Amino acid sequence: MAETILELLDISKSFEMTHALKNMSLELKAGEVHAIVGENGAGKSTMIKIMTGVHKPTSGEIRIDGQARTLSGTQAAREAGIAAMYQEPMVFPDLDVAENIFISARNKGLFLKPTQQRQAARALVTRLGMSLDVELAASGLTLAEQQIVEIARALSEDVRVLIMDEPTASLSAYEASQLRRIAKTLAQEGVAVVYISHRLEEIFEIADRVTVIRDGGHISTRPISETTADLMIAEMVGRDVGNYFAKIPGTATDTVALKVRNLAVDDVFEGVNFDLHKGEVLCFSGLVGARRTDVALALFGVKPATRGTIEVNGTAVEIRHPKQAMDIGIAYVSEDRRKLGLAMPMSIQSNTSLATLGKFLRRFGLLDRAEERNVAEAFRKRLNIRTPNVDIAVGTLSGGNQQKVMLAKWLNMEPEILIFDEPTRGIDVGAKAEVHELIREFAKAGGAALVISSDLPEVMALGDRNLVMREGRQMGVIASENATQEKIMALATGQQNLREAS
Repeated sequence: MAETILELLDISKSFEMTHALKNMSLELKAGEVHAIVGENGAGKSTMIKIMTGVHKPTSGEIRIDGQARTLSGTQAAREAGIAAMYQEPMVFPDLDVAENIFISARNKGLFLKPTQQRQAARALVTRLGMSLDVELAASGLTLAEQQIVEIARALSEDVRVLIMDEPTASLSAYEASQLRRIAKTLAQEGVAVVYISHRLEEIFEIADRVTVIRDGGHISTRPISETTADLMIAEMVGRDVGNYFAKIPGTATDTVALKVRNLAVDDVFEGVNFDLHKGEVLCFSGLVGARRTDVALALFGVKPATRGTIEVNGTAVEIRHPKQAMDIGIAYVSEDRRKLGLAMPMSIQSNTSLATLGKFLRRFGLLDRAEERNVAEAFRKRLNIRTPNVDIAVGTLSGGNQQKVMLAKWLNMEPEILIFDEPTRGIDVGAKAEVHELIREFAKAGGAALVISSDLPEVMALGDRNLVMREGRQMGVIASENATQEKIMALATGQQNLREAS
């Protein structure tokens, strides 16, 4: 029998009138990958914060190595060997990789000489089976590399329980497979790995056991060999959502809403050509580093194109600033909620109207707060944002609910062209179906949707056509009826050209 490291026994947690956890129990064993699945708002984030000392339980008991413990804070959790890595890695951009790995040692007053620190950092990265320059500034790291830094930091603190919260949400298939390999390696070394993901195919690949939670309560814990995707989904959402990645019939018209020719940003990407039709969903596929997001940033004026032409509804336009893009009917749902998407300290209501304040201005420049609230409340219900009211600060919401607020903000603008960058990142299976339907409703109403996604099943379900990029170059466009995951990956990895893929 494997050693039990951490136990939660009948843990409950309440925030005023909200019961986030209700008699939750969980057992984590050494050498095991234990997956936890549930809808957004099911209580996963609260459970993580209980285990890492951020929150104290209202009732119940935490046991470590069989002994009852009170985790007085995050430092106490780290000293007990409990660490967590989240969707957005916590790295210090002005420090190099080695300094980031040993930042906790510095906080404890332990200092290594620079040469010793770099040597120890290289050993930790090598232990993970990765190649990473430890003298590189963290500001230059990819998202996947930042996550490697976080895991190495946890290893430097003798981690015993590593919580991985949606670690592959914005990674390509290749990067995600590397991260899952690392998780398995850590488990083989005796670490108890908690793996939280909405990608059920990952759960079946990596997990030894899986726990389903719903509405703050424990539903089931089973060996992965004794469950199925259908059973898991039914337990997660309390209903049958069917094939949530089912192909939805297209509604593309012959009218071109957005025409792009030879678009380029120097030293970033070049030679991007496509037509986006009204009623169409055009998906952008590719591995991490393909520069899909950079194309979106150029179209929205965040990082303007240096070469090429853009036409909107047959008229040539030059987009040098996001305000120009918005004025001609282009909206951008960023993958980076915190930096480019939302004002975290502000309420749901204020974020929903953030891009469209002019709609709510009345005499003397005063905001019509009642109308603003009505609109925000309508989007809360329409998008199933799980919160009792729209006065709550967005920063307190789960990642999936933050994503829905960002969708509400841009849908409120009523754009003609809507760019979705990883629209279902961190969203549960039930909500994914809802977001897919929302995107299709937007297209069916005559809108033109450009969807960037690292999730191949999502690309296959949503796209009327799929434009594949690799390292800043367009590899080809595949029509939906000709597309397979294998063809898309062959283009994304440079193994085939368009003629061969078609």
